[in-house]
Amino acid sequence: MTPSAILAAAIEILEEQETRPGPLDLIVGRYQRQRRYIGAKDRSALASRVFGLARRHFRLGWRLEQAGAPTSPRALLIADLLLCDGLEPDEISTLFNGGSHAPPELNTSEWSWLLRIGPSPLETAEMPAAVRLECPSWAWDGLYDAFNDRTELQLSALLKEAPLDLRVNTLKSDRRSALAAIKRAGFDAELTPLANTGIRLPHRVALGRLPGLLEGVVDPQDEGSQLAAIALAPKPGERIADFCAGAGGKALAMAAAMGNKGRILALDSDKRRLDQAGPRLSKAGVDIVERRPISNGRDPWLKRQVAKFDGVLIDAPCSGVGAWRRNPDARWGRGQPDLAKLTELQSSILDRAARLVRPGGRLVYVTCSLLPQENQIQTDAFLTRSEDFSYAPQIDFPIQVPNGHITLTPADTETDGFFIAWLQKKI
Repeated sequence: MTPSAILAAAIEILEEQETRPGPLDLIVGRYQRQRRYIGAKDRSALASRVFGLARRHFRLGWRLEQAGAPTSPRALLIADLLLCDGLEPDEISTLFNGGSHAPPELNTSEWSWLLRIGPSPLETAEMPAAVRLECPSWAWDGLYDAFNDRTELQLSALLKEAPLDLRVNTLKSDRRSALAAIKRAGFDAELTPLANTGIRLPHRVALGRLPGLLEGVVDPQDEGSQLAAIALAPKPGERIADFCAGAGGKALAMAAAMGNKGRILALDSDKRRLDQAGPRLSKAGVDIVERRPISNGRDPWLKRQVAKFDGVLIDAPCSGVGAWRRNPDARWGRGQPDLAKLTELQSSILDRAARLVRPGGRLVYVTCSLLPQENQIQTDAFLTRSEDFSYAPQIDFPIQVPNGHITLTPADTETDGFFIAWLQKKI
């Protein structure tokens, strides 16, 4: 693809997301699969351009608005070439030439506001802090409540591109052997500092090229997610419930920690997502996980499972603020999340899942959010209405946990943002 064709493709992808909101990574993946002729280098260049625009969305939009320009995908890209790539207007005009597979030529209006914006840096002194930090208004107050004078530090870290973390499946290999194989294949990689099953690559790569991925030796999983999965400290032979199991990433990690001995019930109301876990479980050599769809309302099967589990892990639906560096478009591209409905759902899930825990058993509550109302406020409220639970007094974890809960962030732990709370049922 020519540079102009990559720009035209980027505009097409962003226009699709604008008309049919959805996760940007899925839209990019679908676009590229439908165009098999796009080579590996062009795929990388296209993805880099699209996700770069997503990371700079609010700042580019603000600069366009200040210049009286529209904030369409095309305008955002033109502004990005000027303010971030440092191209002159004439150079941009050369790329927007109206030729085959190129964007249409710049019109008179675009020339006008392009010259008004000027060749200044992307960020200016007048730019509001929330815009500069790419933080939507619905999340600003909650994040400031959580971090106070460290808010800018935390949000700045969320702007950076996430590395590619892999979890080594210890049922098939050990991580030093897996790391050696990845390095022999020519990839820059290292052991993760906190999760004892993790390997980190500084940048994303084509997953199919990674040694061990197709064989189930390694699986993509952020180090924070790996830590959340082992937070329950599941032991061989135990009966574990993975509530809100989704596609089974944490169930896979727990099964390996248990040496594939015991039983894990992967529970979710979305059968489609549970079905996606099947091939992953088979590839990993895991046979202790049973997938079971559950209803959002009254579920007769759940009623029969009261106090039958040694441990229950809840990976609760949430706003996803902690994953912004991995999903930058979630800040603006999918609409504002209904936090009132989300917190109500989280509360209901906590109550339902807690009933499964046996006396003396463990309940671990996890979100990939950094907003207090989804995290400690949620677990504090649960403990107020559930007198037979308390924050666990002793926790075996790679990081010190002072009060029964911890928040992981890109700035503090170089992971995605996660909240993890350890709760224990009284005997």
